[in-house]
Amino acid sequence: MGIKSLLPGPLGFGTAPLGNMFRSIPDEEATATVEAAWNQGIRYFDTAPFYGAGLSELRLGEVLADRPRDEYVLSTKVGRVILDELEDPADRDLGEKGGLFEHGRANKMVDLYTADATLRSIEDSLERLRTDRLDIVWVHDVAQDFHGDDWLAVYETARTGAFRVLQNLRDEGVIKAWGLGVNRVEPIELTLDLDEPKPDAFLLAGRYTLLDHNRSLQRLLPAATAQDIDMVVGGPYSSGILAGGRHFEYQKAPADIIAKVERIKALAAGHGVSIKAAALQFALAHPATAAVVPGATRPSRIAEDVAALKETVPAAFWTALRDERLIAADAPAPTA
Repeated sequence: MGIKSLLPGPLGFGTAPLGNMFRSIPDEEATATVEAAWNQGIRYFDTAPFYGAGLSELRLGEVLADRPRDEYVLSTKVGRVILDELEDPADRDLGEKGGLFEHGRANKMVDLYTADATLRSIEDSLERLRTDRLDIVWVHDVAQDFHGDDWLAVYETARTGAFRVLQNLRDEGVIKAWGLGVNRVEPIELTLDLDEPKPDAFLLAGRYTLLDHNRSLQRLLPAATAQDIDMVVGGPYSSGILAGGRHFEYQKAPADIIAKVERIKALAAGHGVSIKAAALQFALAHPATAAVVPGATRPSRIAEDVAALKETVPAAFWTALRDERLIAADAPAPTA
């Protein structure tokens, strides 16, 4: 199990922003950002039907269609089917993520985690992405933040539907790996306890960052390491607040989070460290982490991400973060 040998490097490109997350992005800007990622050497791209009701997949597929398919790794997600029927994106019930893609396409999205829906979702994604195959497929958002008290029932539908379909597709060689793509640790912990089916990896967004990592360190990451199951860290900038943005957990950042970020920034500045380097290198320091997939909608941000990985961060900075209790005492720190 695991996907480290499959991924081309530790830095991928998360394309949620290409679905018009938070704002309406011109097609030209979206295209230029994907092209910048390619030109900067990024060869792992993650997307989902949920991102703008297929908009992210369409935009990504338009650029990658001109690139050799064997030269990049592609992952998308299942759990939502995009219909031809239209709706007002601002009126969608997205649980804790209300209004997240209100600037996306108006196609109606339906949550479906059954076997048939999983196969349909994959076929639709292949068409939007203009490709003949997917490398990794994540089961998307089977968690509390979208489904509230019903999340366990939704999870059970996915376990007997999507999970088994994806395991069969992997065993048949149709896809190379599968797992869950979620914003909460509980569904992953539950899946790690299953006898079958067994995933290869997980994409965990927002739960192993400078701002939020204690819960993941308690059980999830030790269990994943013990089972040789890799983690892809999504949202390493915590929805943007760690990269100069104003959002945390996909909403306007609260005062306490803003204050914590300012403390981290002050320590970073004192050690000559960029906040992006601190965020990316922290997430990658855990042995379970296979890659980070920050998102972007401006070409210049891609170059910043690449530079952040190469930046030298002194050990004294991580010691200072621990001393100030800004990261957990048992969180692995990068080594030179």
